[in-house]
Amino acid sequence: MQMNDGQGRVEAIFLADAHGGPPHEVSAAAAHPGRGLEGDRHLDDPKACDITLIEAERVEEFRSDYKIEIGPGGHRRQVVVRGIDLGRFIGRRFRVGEIECEGEERCEPCNDLVNATQTPEVLRGLLHSGLRADVLKGGTISIGDAVELSAVTTSREL
Repeated sequence: MQMNDGQGRVEAIFLADAHGGPPHEVSAAAAHPGRGLEGDRHLDDPKACDITLIEAERVEEFRSDYKIEIGPGGHRRQVVVRGIDLGRFIGRRFRVGEIECEGEERCEPCNDLVNATQTPEVLRGLLHSGLRADVLKGGTISIGDAVELSAVTTSREL
């Protein structure tokens, strides 16, 4: 797995219209502070985080290690990033394209993902690969956008 401390990139964006519905890939998505991604089932859901991200390298490792194919968006995370360790973003501000976020916690695989993939191995294989975050400043996320820590610190970083 080749990740760096500098900058990653958005590789794909997936939205699902309804809970349990199939995700579809989009080239860009509008993000709204405290609301989420436009066109996604979690928009304005008070129980959901604003945005979820996953490391592309970890999805590829899972496919290779477990010989299980996950289709496009099958990981059930909205933004696929490459080249950055999302664990470094917990409790910190970061930028994804035009938007600014704050990392909340790891977004771990759940039983919904087990049901969607029909395999419990995803619980182990994709552990610590995702991130839940709040959107602090809205804008647009597009494929190819930079993903990087922000120069602005949070109270948790002080």
